[in-house]
Amino acid sequence: MNSKEFSLLIEAQRKDMPDMSYMECILHYCEKNNIEPETVGKLISKALKEKISIECQKLNLLEKTAVLPI
Repeated sequence: MNSKEFSLLIEAQRKDMPDMSYMECILHYCEKNNIEPETVGKLISKALKEKISIECQKLNLLEKTAVLPI
């Protein structure tokens, strides 16, 4: 499995379960497939990392970064 395939699986799972965060979707996928969460780190794409980062900032788990208006 490559990074793109993994991201698509997580995005599909997120769409099916919108009440779960991206991090929860990744952990749920790992649990369901008997995979250690540490091993999927290399499969997380840059776009997925950005989405996780935004969720963590909203939950005050990460420092907020300045975002330029579009």
